[in-house]
Amino acid sequence: MAAGIAIGQRGPTEWMTSGSDAQRSFWVRNDSKISAAAIAQTGLKLSWKLKLRGEAPEQDNSSSPALLDFYIGYRGFRALAFFGTNDGVTGVDSEIARTEWVSKSEPLAKASESAGCPGGATSLLTRATSTSYPPGPSNRGSGRGTPAKSAVGAPHEGAAGLAAMTSRLNAAPAPPRPRAKPAREAEPNPYEPHIQSVLALTSDGKLHTLWVSNGNEPNPGVDFIPANSRPLGLIAYNNVAYVATSGNCGTAGNGVWSMDLRSKKVSRWSSAQQIAGTAGPAVTPDGTLFIGAGKDLVALSPHELETIGVYKSNDSEFSSSPVAFEFSGKNLLAIAHTDGRLQLFQTKPSAGISPLSESAALSSSASASGSLASWRDAAGTRWVLGAWRGSFSAPAGFRTNGPVSNGAIVAWKVVEKNGGAEFEPGWISGDLPGALPPIVVNGVIFAAAGESAKPMLYALDGLSGSELWNSGNTLESPVQAGSLAAGGGRVYVSTHDGTEYAFGFPIEH
Repeated sequence: MAAGIAIGQRGPTEWMTSGSDAQRSFWVRNDSKISAAAIAQTGLKLSWKLKLRGEAPEQDNSSSPALLDFYIGYRGFRALAFFGTNDGVTGVDSEIARTEWVSKSEPLAKASESAGCPGGATSLLTRATSTSYPPGPSNRGSGRGTPAKSAVGAPHEGAAGLAAMTSRLNAAPAPPRPRAKPAREAEPNPYEPHIQSVLALTSDGKLHTLWVSNGNEPNPGVDFIPANSRPLGLIAYNNVAYVATSGNCGTAGNGVWSMDLRSKKVSRWSSAQQIAGTAGPAVTPDGTLFIGAGKDLVALSPHELETIGVYKSNDSEFSSSPVAFEFSGKNLLAIAHTDGRLQLFQTKPSAGISPLSESAALSSSASASGSLASWRDAAGTRWVLGAWRGSFSAPAGFRTNGPVSNGAIVAWKVVEKNGGAEFEPGWISGDLPGALPPIVVNGVIFAAAGESAKPMLYALDGLSGSELWNSGNTLESPVQAGSLAAGGGRVYVSTHDGTEYAFGFPIEH
């Protein structure tokens, strides 16, 4: 039973990296507690809050936690959350808010801070993940999906299923299937016994490998990027770690870095243009990385980061990180422009980038910021959504939830047309001052009004954008882009003053 539960709750369904998964979907597909119906009935409660670090330095993104919703250790079954601090990592029992361990890095001389170039920044975290698309929503969360059945057989037939089992045992064995040659290096099986680790990139530019059980670091941190850089979207897959740097901070410049976790070899791709967004590169199932830089959308090979495809925009620059998703058997990618448009691309196995369509601009002054999210509803409709700043009026076709003067969450549908795909208007939320990039949990959209004098977390219905719940006066400090995460029935919010909040449903201990 324990093994079955572990398999049902571990692996790619957890929030393991920036954006939850390699595609940067910001989507938790299966959660056993959070749903639109549950929130509409009881709302969410503050489960706990912890002060874990000093006030965040001057920057426009924070480190979201890496989660391990189900861990079997020598002290039993646990739910763990790992938070980056100004000088290391803190492991927390996420159900009861108990600090499990604290790992501190070497103190670093604090660099001069400026807007977008922090000194002594919060550590970025990730757990090794898969490039495959995570399993789709089961519409029931984790755990048993059907009632237990009796094991008593019919009279005179013995144990239930015995006849069927005997028939299978006596049947002639099926001929073995030929084994297909793998197209790329096989990923490790996450269910085999192994030491589980969390990777941390600290402000001194070193990459650390910490055991999840106790924070032990068996080997010293390894130099990865220059100190006091502005890193974005740390991720690791197939024994290689990747991170983007932006803002020309320090000597890092704009680009993407990789480190082979076995040989410790570091590779780099550089750009003269500003890296778009806050979530770093999006990764398709074949391991190809896609990053926006200025007016360029670039495809990079895994490991060596060779440029293998470039799309050049003829007009505006890109304003968000890309998000990748599967649609009608194709790998698609969406990214936002500074003029308020979304653009849709098909990514081919050869890493070619084919533009498919684009949305109408909301207004000349409104643009998506930070990152996009993507999810698929129970009817199979694919959605792409993001946070738009500024004042704008809804174009034709959108469902609206009130006038927008300071920002809102905007959702588009992706529909099939003439063998391709294009955007179709969905909904626009009510006014969210300083709206920040949203996340999705079981079709519930969580978004923060981050720059308002009254910071607040909102839960919105994913099909209509209508408000289901808000956090009221609970948050005591502004929220920043990239600071939301979810898993295990809880939504996590990191605020500027270094406090971590967890919202969920009350449970007995």
